[in-house]
Amino acid sequence: MAARPQPTARRIGLGHELRQLRKEAGLTIAQAVDGLSVDESTLQRVETGWKSFRQAGHLRELLERYGITDDDQMDRLVALQREASSREWWSDGSTNMLSGMPRFLGIEAAAREIRAFHPTVVPGLLQAELYARAVHELHKLIDETTSEFMEQSVRLRMKRKEALTREDDPVKLWVVLNEPALRYPVGSADVMREQYDELGKLAALENVTIQVLPQGERGYVAFHDVNIMILGDGLPTTIQSDTAMRTVAVTDKPREVGRFSRMFDVMASNALPPRDTPKILNQLAREITE
Repeated sequence: MAARPQPTARRIGLGHELRQLRKEAGLTIAQAVDGLSVDESTLQRVETGWKSFRQAGHLRELLERYGITDDDQMDRLVALQREASSREWWSDGSTNMLSGMPRFLGIEAAAREIRAFHPTVVPGLLQAELYARAVHELHKLIDETTSEFMEQSVRLRMKRKEALTREDDPVKLWVVLNEPALRYPVGSADVMREQYDELGKLAALENVTIQVLPQGERGYVAFHDVNIMILGDGLPTTIQSDTAMRTVAVTDKPREVGRFSRMFDVMASNALPPRDTPKILNQLAREITE
């Protein structure tokens, strides 16, 4: 099977290498770009993985500034730049995404392990299609979104789920489900039953761990979603959280990553063991009424 293209991960990896080379050369960003074809803002965004150079020549002249003379190292970084400039699988222009969503999707696609929690609904990677559509319907009037946007978003969410079931290195997912979120009626009883069934199927996968945080459990519960994406290969662990202004915020700042990690760890320690999850889902399916 062909390797999965991961342009965002390539950009992050290239940026880390360039930042290290600049520091080894003893240069500030301003000194690094002095007299070159790129400005400080561009180099800063390249180093943080937000963008790639438009031309390989810009990268080559920067590497020369850093004292890189080895042809193999130069060619490897230029090849990485080329891969970083390719289009992501969702970049077909058909989806009007929320601000910050493309970067989040790129990091999620590169993640080797994801840990997630949401206080009020089932997290997106675990949602069945009808449940996902019902969630969007609930927000449609408030957010003033179109039916086309909703359908595109649902299709995108279903595509993202394929990372859990692909044969080639499926992503590891560890989710803490809040019991009130499981009981929150999204759509009809049939929609909820299908969602419980989907959770049961996913929980049976070796790469998926699902725990339930019991309702009424004393202890810490996050008031917002928690999404931790562990990339590996020396790339920084990154966290994501939606904002009040309907944007998607991602950061790899160690302080915030540490905070989110502690939040998740506390809730996971208070949650029931994964072996109890199928029993809880079956009970919920029996209790649901029209």
